[in-house]
Amino acid sequence: MQHPQDGGRVMFDVPVLTGSRARLEVPAWEIHVADDARTRAYRALRRDVFVDEQGLFDANDHDDIDDDPRTVVLVAVTPAGDVLGGVRLAPATTRDIGWWTGSRLAVRRGARHAGGIGSALVRAACREAVARGVVRFEATVQERNEPLFRHLGWERWGKATVAGAPHVRMRWPIDRFAALVRATKNPLGEVLSGIRDDHPDGLGGAGWIGDDGALVSGTDVVVATDAILPALIDKDPEWAGWCGVLVNVNDLSAMGAHAVGLMDAVSAPTASAVRRIVSGLRSAAVAWGVPILGGHTQWGGASSLAVTAIGRTAHPVPGGGGRPGQRLGLTVDLHGRWRRGFEGRQWDSTSTRTGAELRHLAGVIPEHRPAAAKDVSMAGIIGTAAMLAEASGTGARIDVAEVPAPDAAAFGDWLTCFPGFGMLTADAPPISSPLATSSTIGALTAAPGVVLRWPDGVETVAVDAGATGLGEA
Repeated sequence: MQHPQDGGRVMFDVPVLTGSRARLEVPAWEIHVADDARTRAYRALRRDVFVDEQGLFDANDHDDIDDDPRTVVLVAVTPAGDVLGGVRLAPATTRDIGWWTGSRLAVRRGARHAGGIGSALVRAACREAVARGVVRFEATVQERNEPLFRHLGWERWGKATVAGAPHVRMRWPIDRFAALVRATKNPLGEVLSGIRDDHPDGLGGAGWIGDDGALVSGTDVVVATDAILPALIDKDPEWAGWCGVLVNVNDLSAMGAHAVGLMDAVSAPTASAVRRIVSGLRSAAVAWGVPILGGHTQWGGASSLAVTAIGRTAHPVPGGGGRPGQRLGLTVDLHGRWRRGFEGRQWDSTSTRTGAELRHLAGVIPEHRPAAAKDVSMAGIIGTAAMLAEASGTGARIDVAEVPAPDAAAFGDWLTCFPGFGMLTADAPPISSPLATSSTIGALTAAPGVVLRWPDGVETVAVDAGATGLGEA
């Protein structure tokens, strides 16, 4: 079925509450992802509903979504294995960019009053979509079913005519990006507001507020500091030490600086735990060719790790140097895999790179000197774009289909994870690297906030204005 607007797919969610209202004694049921046998039973049920009962199709309702191997079918089944209802969900585009649609919701005629099977299937489809990294989830439903979907939390965003019947386009609200920004960045403005007022160079000074590091006034020195979450330290001490160096080198790189030294503060309950953290620090410092100059080390207390990196540059790159109309670029290393134990959150593109490769990547932004740059942090690609835009006094529009991503990552996870090496840039010259993929993924805009533009031309709001509350740099 073709989407009436963009050549995509039309979704049918036909009535689930029509037909006889006679109550039948129906056994208890549960919802599962269907195997082949249950998928066949679900399709037979669909033919009964859509062909025989409602006459929407002449012979059968089979379409290209059924032939897509990525399609997921959820079914409500009795303990005996009888299929009482089902629904399917699938990517709306050839390349999975996190836009999925739900369709063919059907419940057996005699089971439509057996405890809300239709509603339960819709809820299950929403959960399944979110679990699979979906960030835009929609369905096209008949007008008389709109109240049901509204009751389940769906929002109406358009109209359509399907098989001669009036339909409405419904969207399940997924606020994954905004929620991540709220959790990781929103409080910064309020928490740090006094520091900005204490000194002209507070929080970096005018033009540099919100940057990943800080210029030391009157010098070519840039300093960056990051702390590692205690939960990460306890779970994987060596990886925590590695990340302590990684994130600081990235911070300096985003500002156009080359790292020249590191300081660390390490604490753990035992000396052996400290040794494991320091092992990770040493491995990373050797890989990036940056000496550990000193710091503070102790054991007998709670786990903690903070690393400060010192860098130098004659041409600092601001995080807030963007202007409306400038290209928004992403340069990212797609090599690697999810870090074991941190799947969906941390993409490990660095631990299997050679030192020469890591040093090459660290020099990409200093070499090309864009108008603005920020390394992709734990706020992910979308959240980091929001911070770059906020510091620049702009908004951002991201063309979702232009965002490069590894095949092994669910798209929604990729947009919200820490990718190892990823740099967002504004108005950058063409960036060429044998190790990283660069793409223009959108533009900075006059309107604040971040919107996502999809292949069908629809724009959805990802993050409202004010990612950190620190305001324009």
